[in-house]
Amino acid sequence: MKIVTYNVNGIKARLPRLIEYLTEAQPDIVCLQELKASDETFPLSDIEAAGYGAVWHGQKSWNGVAVLAKGATPVERQRGLAGEDEDEQSRYLECDVDGLVVAALYLPNGNPRPGPKFDYKLRWMERLAARAQVLLAQEVPAVLAGDYNVIPNDDDTFSVRAMAEDALMQPESREAYRRLLAQGWTDALRTRAPKGGVWTFWDYQAGAWQRDAGFRIDHLLLSPQAADRLVDAGVDKAYRGREKASDHAPTWVSLR
Repeated sequence: MKIVTYNVNGIKARLPRLIEYLTEAQPDIVCLQELKASDETFPLSDIEAAGYGAVWHGQKSWNGVAVLAKGATPVERQRGLAGEDEDEQSRYLECDVDGLVVAALYLPNGNPRPGPKFDYKLRWMERLAARAQVLLAQEVPAVLAGDYNVIPNDDDTFSVRAMAEDALMQPESREAYRRLLAQGWTDALRTRAPKGGVWTFWDYQAGAWQRDAGFRIDHLLLSPQAADRLVDAGVDKAYRGREKASDHAPTWVSLR
């Protein structure tokens, strides 16, 4: 079973690339982020034509997450995170798919910092940790898949110096990520590349793709029951190099 997290950076603009990926790679489950589309404009018919069912949590022009499943429709468990009733940003969607609990998440960027956006990022991570603890207590195979907007380690970026002031790499962001792992979650890609040097994102600016100046912010965290089934994990990097591609590459885990 191949489970993918893929920040498409606008599903309307990137729909040809997404359909291409679904058709060629044939993943079993895909968690999408940054749809930048309202619920009403989600391209369900195109996705169904490619052989996938979908549940989505849209937001006009910003954010938005979805869970796709090959040959099935995911069963929604929860949308949004508890803790801030006034929070209307579409960043979390949790579903059941074929005996697996899968959450698509799009963590706040947090820039500029310091300031309210960084404070919101840290609060959101606390709310995610609370939900993650509930999932662990259920003792089910679960995958938290998404764009975490956190560079966990120095070897997860092409340049520590270039990213030093960015919210993605601040001590508070990293500490919140480590607290999540400490609950008992496994960072799937890190287990396959323990020395780092694997990127999932390359900025559109300054020739980042051509220079391979990227970093790792797309993560798949596995509950112990899912980690026991881990076969492999990786990045389908070549898709970042295609015409009008997202600035993220599909990142995946394979489970028995």
